[in-house]
Amino acid sequence: MRAIIQRVSSASVTVDNEVVSRISKGLMVLVGIGTDDSPADAATIINKILNLRVFNDPADDVKMWKSSVKDIDGDILCVSQFTLLGNTTKGNKPDFHKAMPSEASRVFYSSFLESLGKAYKPDKIKDGKFGAMMSVSLCNEGPVTFTIDSRKFEYVDQPSSGTSTPKGKSKGANTPKGKGAVTPRTAEGANEVGLKSEGPDAGAKVETNSG
Repeated sequence: MRAIIQRVSSASVTVDNEVVSRISKGLMVLVGIGTDDSPADAATIINKILNLRVFNDPADDVKMWKSSVKDIDGDILCVSQFTLLGNTTKGNKPDFHKAMPSEASRVFYSSFLESLGKAYKPDKIKDGKFGAMMSVSLCNEGPVTFTIDSRKFEYVDQPSSGTSTPKGKSKGANTPKGKGAVTPRTAEGANEVGLKSEGPDAGAKVETNSG
């Protein structure tokens, strides 16, 4: 499960020239659901959305990265975005086989929104329109954009059949040894956030089709 979290001063979703959702200061969250995602993946994403300290201290605006969306009583606008599960490693046409099918995704996403509301405040959670062609407008403050992945970027970016091992070499043959060797992070918390500079400029509009 993947989520793009953006700190915004305002955001809205328009469908067929009608604004269906609007928030003021808070978070704009694009949500991608994978074929094998479970409630545990949803719980990981929900925890990050609600507790990530992306806002300044309300009592002292100079102090950055001190407050979560809960701390500032901010709004959260979520939009289902299956393209977050797209694989672009081969050719130029995105492959969406790792995205959960539409109907199953609709059920999972509804449950995700319900759980997010229960963990925070139901009236603070806004949504687009699942499966519709939406125009998403937002004013990204910073800009500040984070990518969260419940699987540490493993299950989409790896080939479906697994990575082949070069002939004559065993897996791990090139693993550094000795003092100062760097090993992969496997401990809990290794899926911490990574800051990205992607995302539209302040006030930009993004055309997105959920589901």
